[in-house]
Amino acid sequence: MGDSPKIAIDARMVSRSGIGTCIQHWLRDVGYAVALGDPVELELYKDSVPTQISFKCGIYGYKEQLKFPYGKLRNAKPDVLHVPHCNVPLFYRGKMMVTVHDLTHLVYPEFLPMKLVHLYFKFIFWFICKRANRILTDSESTRQDLLRFYKADESKMTVVPLGVGSEFVRKPKSEIEYLYEKFNLPRDKKILLYVGNLLPHKNLNGLLDGFAQMKGKENCRLVLVGKAFDGRTRETREKDLGLEGLTIHAGMVSQEDLVNFYNLADLFVLPSLYEGFGLPVLEAFACGTPVACSNVSSLPEVGGKVAKYFDPKDAASIARALESSIDDKGKYDSDIDAWVKKFTWKNSARQIQQIAAEVAAI
Repeated sequence: MGDSPKIAIDARMVSRSGIGTCIQHWLRDVGYAVALGDPVELELYKDSVPTQISFKCGIYGYKEQLKFPYGKLRNAKPDVLHVPHCNVPLFYRGKMMVTVHDLTHLVYPEFLPMKLVHLYFKFIFWFICKRANRILTDSESTRQDLLRFYKADESKMTVVPLGVGSEFVRKPKSEIEYLYEKFNLPRDKKILLYVGNLLPHKNLNGLLDGFAQMKGKENCRLVLVGKAFDGRTRETREKDLGLEGLTIHAGMVSQEDLVNFYNLADLFVLPSLYEGFGLPVLEAFACGTPVACSNVSSLPEVGGKVAKYFDPKDAASIARALESSIDDKGKYDSDIDAWVKKFTWKNSARQIQQIAAEVAAI
């Protein structure tokens, strides 16, 4: 069989944020022979993946199990199927490796809409531990979470860190100054940047509480980037905290604007209660911007010794980290550059290739 097994991937989530970013890079770099997904979305990758199997179905639930193209995939004869998320095909009988990004649903079940959802994920992670030939996790933190919740076989678990896209680079000020006018940003204020959504574990309220206690916050603006901040309908709590006029809702932005925001910011802040990896930390670093983030889950792995940390459940701790980091831009450039070079999508792809070869040889 050699060192180059025929690998298939379930690529249905390729156009989503988060996991989609991983799939996009893996499709280009791993050398998959087969991809399952929407043919329109996979058109971009036809040169990288020679065989594409149409599979248009939402994730989670019974429908994806019934509609999974078991026959077509069997006919394609892959040596290994890579499932890049926890939604594994329950009736697939071939060799399989699964990437588990995080266990948010088990660590914080109180954030789920109903108990049935918790039971679903509890079962699906148990199934992965029993069925998968190899389990890949983004971080040691997620690997430890799996071991904590299940009696998983450690020998078939491997940490495969994510990488940073090549578009995340330092840019000259002349290329990013347009953001001041486009988003009505004051030029004489320090810019704190948050990129994310309103999911409870993202802990935006904790960040707002900490920002409200920050000394010198009047000289700063907290820019909130993400779909959740389109329009200006979610500011009630900001008014209650006395932050009116100190926050800017940028809403959903293009990838180019996002890279430029990372460059423009004086500090990037990630206040999450839980992250399976925390890719935005590395994206900010790659753009030369210092990071203040939570001291929990995977974030100390991703931030290393170059990020500043705080207790995400303690507003005073968040405020102190913001105060001590807001003037750090440019002070630790060599440390930041050396650290971020450790995380590349090429390295991630090489690890996946190696693990697939090991699974194929079983």
